[in-house]
Amino acid sequence: MKHLLKEIPFRVSGSLWIESDEQRFLGPGRVELLERIAETGSINQAAKQMGMSYKKAWEMVNSLNAQAKKPLVLTQTGGEKGGGTTVTEEAWVLIAAYRQIRERFQRFLEEESQFLRE
Repeated sequence: MKHLLKEIPFRVSGSLWIESDEQRFLGPGRVELLERIAETGSINQAAKQMGMSYKKAWEMVNSLNAQAKKPLVLTQTGGEKGGGTTVTEEAWVLIAAYRQIRERFQRFLEEESQFLRE
């Protein structure tokens, strides 16, 4: 294929999402949101760190929770310690699985990019 392309460093790229026919479930942004929620204990703080609106972050959390068998994010309002948000063990299992799939996907992209150079 190399003989068909100009001498420019082409590469194959793409983003990886786990999705259903109806909607996206898990991808880079949602993984980052879950991790930041875990770090901060707050959807609001996680959204701010990502430059995302609180409303958008809530929509993403609600979508994740609605599509999973068990909640991935738990919220607690008020109380003497003020509320808080936690990421469940199920979320960590999904994040780990996503990262494994993403590693394989990255290898695929690298292999296909090498094909362009041959």
